[in-house]
This record gives sequence, structure tokens and C-alpha cells, in this order.
Amino acid sequence: MPSIPRRGRMEEFERLCRERRLPLTSQRRLVLETILAREDHPTADQLCDAIRVRLPGISRTTVYRILDTLVQTGMITKICHPGSAARFDPKIRQHHHLVCMHCERIIDVESPRLDRVPWPDVRNHGFKISDYRIHFRGTCAGCRRKPRGARRETKPAATKAASTTGSRAASREPKERRRR
Repeated sequence: MPSIPRRGRMEEFERLCRERRLPLTSQRRLVLETILAREDHPTADQLCDAIRVRLPGISRTTVYRILDTLVQTGMITKICHPGSAARFDPKIRQHHHLVCMHCERIIDVESPRLDRVPWPDVRNHGFKISDYRIHFRGTCAGCRRKPRGARRETKPAATKAASTTGSRAASREPKERRRR
């Protein structure tokens, strides 16, 4: 499916705002323009920093709310993977991602074969699948070129999930502190 040019995406957003009776503010336009100009799957904070160059008074909360609105209207997608900040993607057509477990870079992968992966039967879970994206996790070329000690090491997803759940094991003091 060919991508819609940036100008067409802005016109589509204006039409959606009219249909849903959403105010078409200059802030909303600027947030959408900013993300449409990027290909790096930015975080909300990265977008906020970029937007503040043109609109210094915009609050972080406003940017977050606008991003949520853009996701809800289907103008952008939100990418989440364990242990990382949510990222935003202006590419709404079916595609997949390579996720670097060291620097958290996300790279688009277009593959018609992956687009045809059969969906599992999940009826016994009471779940209805509406879409999917495949994330391949590994190490990007830039991180592979760096000496091992210079790479930004990230915890495995299971460890990060445990450390954010408030579990007793995650909140224990380090051994050296307990021995004192």
C-alpha cells in the first residue's frame, strides 16, 4: 500500500477533526507535522523537544494529550516494547520492526511475507485480534561496531518488567548494603 504524502495526511487529519468535532488547533497541526517529518520512531519527550523549537510555550502534557488523540484517530501508531519508552510512528500501513536491545533504535521492516502470517485461533481466550506488528529484537549495526563495554546494556525484558512491578525481590537492597 503506497504511503499518503505528508500534505494528504494533514488534509486527512483536518477531515477527521471536522467529522469528530475535534478543534483543529495550531498545536495539533504542529505535533502532527513534526512526527510526519520524522522516520526515527521518536518518544513523546523527543517530539516535545522538537516542537518547543517552533512553539516554546507548549507544555509536555499538551504534547502527550495530542499524541494520544493522534493515536486514537488512527493518524499515527504507538509502538511499545518491554522496558522502553513508548514511541510513535507516522507510518500507519502494515509494517514490522527491528528493535535494538542496546540503543533502543527501531528500524522499519517491510515484508509482504510477514504481512500474511496466519493469525492464531484465540477464541478460547475470548480475544479478538484486529491487527499485529512483529518486532524482531537484536543488535543494530551501529551497536555491533562498538566495543562490547561501550554499548548501552539493557536488562532483559523479564528483568525490567519485574523491576517495575514493585515485587519484593526487585526492591531488596544490594547484598553489600545488607551486610553493613
